[in-house]
Amino acid sequence: MATYAIGDVQGCHDELSRLLEKLRFDPAQDTLWFCGDLVNRGGQSLQVLRLVKSLGERAIVVLGNHDLSLLAIAERDEADQVKVNPELREILFAPDRDALLDWLRARPLLHADRDLNFLLVHAGLAPQWTIAHAESAAREVEQRLRGDGARQLLLSMFGNKPDRWHARLQGLDRLRAAINVFTRLRFCDLRGRIAYREKGAPGTQKPGLYPWFAVPGHVAREIRIVCGHWSALGRFQGMGVYAIDGGCVWGGELIALRLDGEEPQFVAIKSTRPRPPGKFIE
Repeated sequence: MATYAIGDVQGCHDELSRLLEKLRFDPAQDTLWFCGDLVNRGGQSLQVLRLVKSLGERAIVVLGNHDLSLLAIAERDEADQVKVNPELREILFAPDRDALLDWLRARPLLHADRDLNFLLVHAGLAPQWTIAHAESAAREVEQRLRGDGARQLLLSMFGNKPDRWHARLQGLDRLRAAINVFTRLRFCDLRGRIAYREKGAPGTQKPGLYPWFAVPGHVAREIRIVCGHWSALGRFQGMGVYAIDGGCVWGGELIALRLDGEEPQFVAIKSTRPRPPGKFIE
């Protein structure tokens, strides 16, 4: 009975299948945590959604920015949906589209298991958030996504403002700020203001910016955090954080992290996809 967290799949179904074979994944006993961005860019997003959904309770998935983007596109007029890339269009016009999208929309933004002492999130947490604050912010967004206000939120969530979370925010601004933290955060300043354009590895950012988990004076957290979203960071362990976006879709690796042992263990398979010139990007 093993529990593994798996990094950003982004439509790489073949690599996911190879990784599960390497893990000797047993769907009758083992559990998989997916850190979001199941879809887009890998060419096999429909197959990935079908596979992960088929695992039922054996798969725990938090939403990433690409997943939310797919849900937002699904709320547009059909004339707009046909204009998106072929990979997402395959999902939007699949016979099981509604079942897949309803399932995806019901996924959380944050998952915490205090027995394992691990928290799963796609991108990161605001530096001023305790775990209780983060859970509360996630539940606010999830409630809206699963309720009558889902369409309004999905069509209004894009935008870089507000660029930091604070407790006085209200309405759609509050929900958008939380979504941006959970699904887009890499670097921020001391106040938690997100630097959206900074996507390189730590050390490449402008002065006054810090990786979200290394902001001086950030709230101490009593639980280990697993995240993805940051392919330029890649495999990382430190400061209570385990980053597992290996940039599979960019020719890197698809990473799993075993969570239930005495010490977390990384397992990965190499991607055979062409690596684009320059640095990994989002």
